Amino acid sequence: QVQLRESGGGSVQTGGSLTLSCVGSGSAFRANVMGWYRQNPGTRRAKVATISLGGTITYGDGIEGRFTISQNNAKNTVWLRMNSLEPEDTGIYSCWYNDGYGDHWGQGTQVTVSS
Repeated sequence: QVQLRESGGGSVQTGGSLTLSCVGSGSAFRANVMGWYRQNPGTRRAKVATISLGGTITYGDGIEGRFTISQNNAKNTVWLRMNSLEPEDTGIYSCWYNDGYGDHWGQGTQVTVSS
């Protein structure tokens, strides 16, 4: 059974930092690309950042320069370092991966940024 274990969410004030981590496990885990998406109630899930097995990185709008995604392929782990957090960054951050057959999602971790 494949699992995505997320950690690192929490509450910070504007300008603060958090680091999210996601570890994939299970014999069927085979990620071609991993990343993070954010969602708030009543809104669509939006891409925050993705990183491919080969290291190609993409960021969502308004993200680049403040957030950094990185990975350790051998450990099936992806991190999201978030700096200069703003209230607009508040939401549920879900770990995601695609294995060439479909999208897979973690449970999500809450990030709250207060002004």
